[in-house]
Amino acid sequence: MRESRLILALDVYDRERALEIAECTADYLWAVKVNWPLIIGSGLGIITELKQVTGLPIIADLKLADIPNTNRLIASKVFEAGADYIIAHGFVGRDSVEAVMELGKTIIVVEMSHPGASEFIQPVTDKLIELANELKPFGVIAPATRPERVSYIRSRLERGIRILTPGVGAQGGTAKDAIKAGADYVIVGRSIYGSDNPREAARRLYEEILEVV
Repeated sequence: MRESRLILALDVYDRERALEIAECTADYLWAVKVNWPLIIGSGLGIITELKQVTGLPIIADLKLADIPNTNRLIASKVFEAGADYIIAHGFVGRDSVEAVMELGKTIIVVEMSHPGASEFIQPVTDKLIELANELKPFGVIAPATRPERVSYIRSRLERGIRILTPGVGAQGGTAKDAIKAGADYVIVGRSIYGSDNPREAARRLYEEILEVV
């Protein structure tokens, strides 16, 4: 089986449900992404449990956006719990991002997938790309809902920095279009965990991606 480019966004509250979905879809995933809903609903220990159940990398999608010391305090505990990557906002400045990067692998948001992203984040995307090129994080977040923006970001981003794209499925983006536009990984939540058969939904997305890589 070829290496997956699919990331499960496990945006549920319930611990048992989260573990069950992660375990049954793990064969088709590259990583599992946890966000505030799951951490608030199940506790920080869910990161450790998900790693044990799946054996996959865990991305903590905290979108950290605070002063360096606060970012550092949060990131320290999250990496300690077993997270392999933390997502942080870049708009708060270099020092706040570096505080996270000092502790572990970091992914910087350069653009988001929802309609409101065009109001304030998209106008400064170029500056956020410049920041990423200077700091060289593991990757950046770009919107699968706007493949043309993924292509633009890829054209300006230094080689070796990965692009992770949320917005596939419920938000209207497609895995195939995101990969064709230059994404390295596709992030999918509701279309998998909200499915009657999450394993089958993950398999279909995995195979859709394989068609274009």
